[in-house]
Amino acid sequence: MKKLLVIAIVFISGTAMAQSSFGIKGGLNYGATGDYENYSQVADDVTTIENGKEKTGYHLGVFGKFEVVGIFIQPELVYTRLNTEYNTFDYKIDKIDAPLLVGLNVLGPLNIKAGPSFQYILNNDFENSALKVSKVDNEITLGYQLGAGLNLGRLGLDLRYEGAFKENNAFGEMASDNNFKIDSRPSQWILSLSYNLK
Repeated sequence: MKKLLVIAIVFISGTAMAQSSFGIKGGLNYGATGDYENYSQVADDVTTIENGKEKTGYHLGVFGKFEVVGIFIQPELVYTRLNTEYNTFDYKIDKIDAPLLVGLNVLGPLNIKAGPSFQYILNNDFENSALKVSKVDNEITLGYQLGAGLNLGRLGLDLRYEGAFKENNAFGEMASDNNFKIDSRPSQWILSLSYNLK
């Protein structure tokens, strides 16, 4: 009973000391989706495999931050446009990212952070191509983000890497009994500028 009382007091006092804030963020991302495969529906034989080439995209969103004694939790909700170049077309994804990061203030304004990142694709679009996506493996996928940031008053600067735990293929049909699939889960670098509203 005494231990429970001590834990409750520590939790309540920690919550009371917690600093909460929220803000807006935006910036650039540089990366690519995974392999594009063209294969025969009849023979079940892969005829083409292409690696995506990195291109620059952008992101805009909001974040919250809850900090206790130098350790913080930072949930975010971010709209992201990701661009990837293939040999004969460009592939564009509009998606909602929801990272949930745990961070640590390590030295002055410097912090490090990492955590899971959920992704929901709003739109798969191909430029200079008649390709269209008919279905995807999973509407919501899980990846990860890790990186470092600088807090300069109300301004913040972040550099992160986002990776995937597994592929999330988008499928479509082509002419002549051919199908295609493309891995829609990106690997990318994310550079963000944030402004703390509170």
